Amino acid sequence: MIQPSPTAAVLLIGDELLSGRTRDINLQQIAKYLAPLGIQVHESRTVSDFQESIVKAVNELRAAYTYVFTTGGIGPTHDDITADAIAAAFGVGIDEHPEVIAMLAERYAEMKTEFTPARRRMARIPHGAQLVSNPVSGAPGFQMENVFTLAGVPQVARAMLEDIGPRLRTGAVVHKVTIRGLGLREGDIAEPLGALAQEIPEVAFGSYPWFRSVGDNGVHLVASTIREDLISEVTQRLEAIIAATGVKPERIVEDAK
Repeated sequence: MIQPSPTAAVLLIGDELLSGRTRDINLQQIAKYLAPLGIQVHESRTVSDFQESIVKAVNELRAAYTYVFTTGGIGPTHDDITADAIAAAFGVGIDEHPEVIAMLAERYAEMKTEFTPARRRMARIPHGAQLVSNPVSGAPGFQMENVFTLAGVPQVARAMLEDIGPRLRTGAVVHKVTIRGLGLREGDIAEPLGALAQEIPEVAFGSYPWFRSVGDNGVHLVASTIREDLISEVTQRLEAIIAATGVKPERIVEDAK
């Protein structure tokens, strides 16, 4: 029996995200990292620095998806409560991890910086968790079963993914093609695009308009499928749909980074 492809959810934690003070890019970079592994992100949530909200979201998401990635709330300040929330979600205790204490003590000594009680908070790891290395700033993330807890700083979160990747079960890779039409309107292609989606159910089609100015607007048509053999045909069909409106189709090469 073929095992279904693994799925993922991303839980973004932090009052600064909900207030608008900080713009999140972690969802995008986690999804981009997982896509070539055949792991699709199916849901994203953003919650405040409130333990009950974090616990509720973690427990719901870890039951629904193969993997959950949390970002934020594992720093040295009073509102960094994610580690405590993860421990509560799994019903385990939390203490300073001796390996992390030793590593951080050495790191701060090298920087000639005091290893304060606040900084020691970053060594508090839920019981039974596996560490996730942080080659950027030292303080690690951790894994509890299918939940991976990452830092909120995008550069650090991205570096942590490299340690997580080999632990993940991979699935069928989704192949995509994007064709855009400058000046195209969704109403012009809605009917033929809908007919194409019914004709080829193995492919997911999406229509995404943009409008930057009067002269810079149009529609991106995106096709996604695990059937790589269908990509060539689908590309030609989408180009034909756009061309039939009198607009020149342009294929967009996605940034894989």
